[in-house]
Amino acid sequence: MKVFSGTANEPLARAICKSMGVDLGKCNITPFPDGETFVRIEENVRGEDVYIIQPTSPPTNHNLMEMFIMIDALRRASAARITAVMPFYGYARQDRKDKPRVPITAKLVANLLVASGTNRVLTMDLHAQQIQGFFDIPVDHLYAAPVMYDYLKQKNLKNLTIVSPDVGGLKMAHAYSQTLEGELAIVAKRRKSATEVESMAVIGEIEGRNILIVDDLTETAGTLTMAASLLKKKGAQSIMACVSHAILNDVAIERLRNSVIDELITTDTVQRPAIDGVKITTLSVAGLLGEAIKRIHNNSSVNSLFEFKGGRTS
Repeated sequence: MKVFSGTANEPLARAICKSMGVDLGKCNITPFPDGETFVRIEENVRGEDVYIIQPTSPPTNHNLMEMFIMIDALRRASAARITAVMPFYGYARQDRKDKPRVPITAKLVANLLVASGTNRVLTMDLHAQQIQGFFDIPVDHLYAAPVMYDYLKQKNLKNLTIVSPDVGGLKMAHAYSQTLEGELAIVAKRRKSATEVESMAVIGEIEGRNILIVDDLTETAGTLTMAASLLKKKGAQSIMACVSHAILNDVAIERLRNSVIDELITTDTVQRPAIDGVKITTLSVAGLLGEAIKRIHNNSSVNSLFEFKGGRTS
C-alpha cells in the first residue's frame, strides 16, 4: 500500500499517514509557466494498492485536474488499484437539473474520475448521499459525525435543540438530536442567489435553549448567519454551528465576525489559513480516514466506522 497527496491539503495527508504508521509517498508536482500541471511519481508503484488524498476545495478546478493527472500517472505506472480519497467532494451541489439547460456536474466529475483510471472512491459527508449512485465503481462514504460527537459530548450540553438550517439537512439534524438527546427544530429558508439567503420561519421550540445548527457545508456562511440571527430573535440562549466542510471565503469570514454564532465547529477536510475574530474549532478526521484506508486495503468492512454510541450516523 502507498499513499500520495496532491497539494490541496497536504497537512491532512500527513496526519492520515501518521495515524496509519506509514510514510507519505514521494511525488513531484510542479506548474509549468502557462499554468499546466506536471506530476512525476518518484516511487515504484507497480502492483501496489495506491491512495491519493486530494479534497477538491478552492481552487476547485485546479485541484480536480491535479488529481486526474496524478491518477493517470499512477495508472500508466501499473498501480494495481487506485483509490481517490476525497475528504471534500466538490461540485456536489450540482447534482440535478433544477433549471433548463444546466449541467449535472457532480455526475460529470464522477465520469472523469472513472475515465482517468480511478478504481474506488473514499469520501466524507457528501452534500447529497445519492451522488454515490453516480459511480459505477465502489464508493465508501464516511461521516464526520462520530468525530463531532466525541467533541460535543465533552461539553455536556443541557437544554439542547438541534437545528437544521434548511429542509435538506433535516436527516442529519435528526441523527444529531438522537445521539445528543436534544430537541429538533428547522429553519424554513428561501435562497435569493448563490451568495444570499432569506430565512423565513422557525419550526420548533427555541426560547431559552442552547442551539446547535448542523450542516454539511458552508462557503459564504449566509445560511448559517441568517439562521442564527433569526434563532437569537426567537430567544435562543447560545448558538453553536457544526459544519463538516467549512470553505469560508472572505464574505463568509466577515459574516461570521458580525454574527451571533458563539462557536463554529468544523473539520480539517479542507485547508484554511488562521482566521482572527471568529472562534473556530477544527477537529481532525485523519484517524477516521486512516482507519477506512487500512480496512479497504485489508478487504475488511468499514461498516463499523458509521456507528457510535450504539447508533448510526445515517
